[in-house]
Amino acid sequence: MVKSENDSKKNKYAIDMCNGPLLKKMLLFSIPLMCSSILQLLFNAADIIVVGRFAGSDSLAAVGSNSALISLLTNLFVGLSIGTNVLCARFYGARRNDNLSKTIHTSMLISLAGGILLTVVGVVFARPILILMQTPKDVLPLAVTYMKIYFAGMTAMMVYNFGSAILRAIGDTRRPLIFLSIAGALNVGLNLYFVICLHMDVAGVALATVISQCLSAILIIRCLMQEEGSLHLDIKLIRLNRAIFLQILRIGLPAGIQGILFSFSNVIVQSAVNGFGSTVVAGNSASANLELFVYFAMNAFYQAAISFVSQNFGAGKLDRILKILITCQICVVSTGMLVGFTFLAFGPQLLGIYSTYAAVISDGMIRLRMICGTYFLCGIMEVMVGALRGLGCSIMPTIVSLLGACVLRIIWIMTIFQIPQYHTLTMLYVSYPVTWIITISVHIICFIYVIKKLRTASSAQKS
Repeated sequence: MVKSENDSKKNKYAIDMCNGPLLKKMLLFSIPLMCSSILQLLFNAADIIVVGRFAGSDSLAAVGSNSALISLLTNLFVGLSIGTNVLCARFYGARRNDNLSKTIHTSMLISLAGGILLTVVGVVFARPILILMQTPKDVLPLAVTYMKIYFAGMTAMMVYNFGSAILRAIGDTRRPLIFLSIAGALNVGLNLYFVICLHMDVAGVALATVISQCLSAILIIRCLMQEEGSLHLDIKLIRLNRAIFLQILRIGLPAGIQGILFSFSNVIVQSAVNGFGSTVVAGNSASANLELFVYFAMNAFYQAAISFVSQNFGAGKLDRILKILITCQICVVSTGMLVGFTFLAFGPQLLGIYSTYAAVISDGMIRLRMICGTYFLCGIMEVMVGALRGLGCSIMPTIVSLLGACVLRIIWIMTIFQIPQYHTLTMLYVSYPVTWIITISVHIICFIYVIKKLRTASSAQKS
């Protein structure tokens, strides 16, 4: 199908992923996305830093103890947004503009419904879920307050995530960066005002996050409504297309389930950490937040793998996919080692941003030493998963990741960690690099199998 004049105008923000050198285009795609992800992280980081510095360690622990739980409850719909990204990229690469439009409008309906559902779950079940996680009693009331307010803004978060997934599919990572820059600046300003001036404690930082998320959602909806051609969002056309919805589910649901169970394993880790007391919880929260900056710097190349592989798969360019994978792996390892080792070298100073208590910094360094130095392994694993999902294989990498990096981690905690002499924070955290290595090995085997199968099918069709 020949692109229309309207589509041609729209493509000034797009990246041609199917032709020409890869490295420059991948960096043009990934660097704005990396900055966007880091800005999104700053929403939560600003919460943690402000309460840690101006409200105390209990408030810091209350906000930090919500992180794994928030991921657990939101990852199903984050996974579905991956399905949106894969389908949009595939239809864009194949020039199937009618299906691209249907995918956009179906995805917006999913985001709205998902956001409302998450708000209800988060507000109604905040206290029992946090109690189930063994949140320390001195932290529980503040943690419940933070969670309820945070989840009140979940619809805005879902709309932004699905909207940015649509733009990523054509290589547009610049406009989401602009939107998040505006929303992030508002979030930081409101954090300081609500906590320092109005003394609202965790309620203030949660409210600031909700307001900034609403702004980012409004900006991305406005962006899509102003688009022309197949990317145009028409509010009147938002409805469920059954065929498109099933395709989104086929790709995104396994990714969402994987995210949920990964977060579940992290919730189990968080519960184990909670047993060491509120000071360790605060140190763990600060360290985990720092690690997220490393993770999302690497995650940009996971997203690149999905979009680049999906577009080339849709365009029938299977020979280019291996080059995409290798380029992504080189980028993710370089990024993971550079950022991870830098954070490790300046760990005490960085943790000091979150808390001035020496005990909190000391406990945080235990986690930072164990994970930051090996975090590039997680990046390798994620890129393998992204490449497989870009090829339309979502169930296989989900099963492998769940068995390798989730089930094994839980088994580790239930067995080795329970042995008295090994019941330490170090032995708890070492479960991460061990499970990453095992999972990477199996993903590589799976990728080789899938690409050979696709090449055989392609050769059979040509003959």
